[in-house]
Amino acid sequence: MSNRSWFYASDGQQQGPYPEAQLRDLITRGMVRADTLVWTEGMSGWQRAGEIPGLMPAAGSSAPSISQPGAPPQVGAYSGGALSIDFGILEFVWRTLVLLIGLILVIPAPWALVWYLKWIVPCVQVPGRPNLSFAGAAMTIVPWYFGAVVLLIAVRLTGIDWLNNLMVLVELALNWLFLKWIVANLASNGQPLGLSFSGSIWAFIGWAILGAISFITIIGWAWVYTAWLRWFCRNLQGTRREVLFIGSGLELLWRAIVAALASFFIIPIPWMYRWMSQWLASQTVLAERGAHANV
Repeated sequence: MSNRSWFYASDGQQQGPYPEAQLRDLITRGMVRADTLVWTEGMSGWQRAGEIPGLMPAAGSSAPSISQPGAPPQVGAYSGGALSIDFGILEFVWRTLVLLIGLILVIPAPWALVWYLKWIVPCVQVPGRPNLSFAGAAMTIVPWYFGAVVLLIAVRLTGIDWLNNLMVLVELALNWLFLKWIVANLASNGQPLGLSFSGSIWAFIGWAILGAISFITIIGWAWVYTAWLRWFCRNLQGTRREVLFIGSGLELLWRAIVAALASFFIIPIPWMYRWMSQWLASQTVLAERGAHANV
């Protein structure tokens, strides 16, 4: 139990996740009482902390009855919690520079990408899925990558415009394959999560084209990209809980404007990237299936 992450309810809102040691500290300080609702992976529903053997110093609860008998209590709309991400700025800077160099040099790109993913994925915290990791191997994407490079060179040498335009679709198709590959290679505690991405290639290309066109509207792109993120989350398969993106276009817009303005000064770029990443993660939540229907 010591490796579990816990959530607790406070004023009708879900708090967490917290490592068990931190939850016990909250219990000691009186912030979590015997009648506080708590939940961790493996529990069928929320329970009073005092009803969980070994969690409280002294079992018992004086809380009034809640919810319906036999039904798990609901705390907020999203009983699974939100994702989070954090990473050191200096580590981000040097790793990103190495990745960029690998991409510029072309040949090391697949290995640089996998190396980077194996670093950044564990920085993401998912409720109930400890020690997230990336298990993909560079050699899996080498045929796609170098096939695309050779094809691109061949098309550029022909000088035919419509073939160059066709290559845009080929690149989008490769991005779709790359996305499916990343999702399929996510693991927790060294074990594959068994996730898959079921969004069609044509829908992905459609969203990408719509996203590019939306920049003509100056601000409309923010709503398009939040809708695209919702579509992506809806098409994640293999999860017991639904993955939902709950951020709004307006929230994305003003944050992107602030990040863009700050990035003009170059130095704040890593902090802006982390700030945006943390917001995107916080807006990605796990919910019991059908819970969002009441939101």
